Amino acid sequence: MSHGESTVKRRSLPVAAAFAATTALLLTACGGGDDAPKANDKIAGADQGSTGSASPSASASDNADRPDITLPGDVKDEFEGWKTGDATKDAVLADAGRAQTATNYAVIKGNPDEPALAFYRQGDALVGGAQWVKSFVDAGITYTGTVRYFRPSVTLYGRTSAGVTFCTDESKAFNKDVKTKKVDRTPVTKNSYVYYNTHLKKAGNGVWQTTQLVSERGSGKCTS
Repeated sequence: MSHGESTVKRRSLPVAAAFAATTALLLTACGGGDDAPKANDKIAGADQGSTGSASPSASASDNADRPDITLPGDVKDEFEGWKTGDATKDAVLADAGRAQTATNYAVIKGNPDEPALAFYRQGDALVGGAQWVKSFVDAGITYTGTVRYFRPSVTLYGRTSAGVTFCTDESKAFNKDVKTKKVDRTPVTKNSYVYYNTHLKKAGNGVWQTTQLVSERGSGKCTS
């Protein structure tokens, strides 16, 4: 199951539509379309962490008191091509990544109210993310393994708004039963790849917070 709301049935939306997604659409993308996570579902990772993840480094240009998100040794987020050379776009990408790892961290901690989640997500994305984490808690599932984030693209809309799309490779990430610690090593298919379409807004402390998120599992944008 995807770390960031991608296991359930998705609606394929163009970029513009995704940025205008309503709460209902985001809840569908966050688990509203199916029942709670099953043990044989696949999960991936979300925002960026510190120890145990190859995450984007914090921007030195902001004064934000960022939370310390430390993933366990058996979990890793890898960001491929997460630099553009443009300072603003790189700051947007870094926080978009951290929003993903923060969600993974909340799943691992089993806490839908994890402060790091609200630090990097707001609005519909926060509501959907918290409900998604809760679905894992209710199912007694966490995850283990590596999630690769690749093919990022950033579009700036003025000084405080941006859109980010990217792909994730969940082929090396697997669900793990919280009680038994049993890992469900599912086979790799096109559904191991997820396309994300997100919108971010810059907060007063300089952090780019994800406010909307839609994803499509098995998208040709990530498998071709």
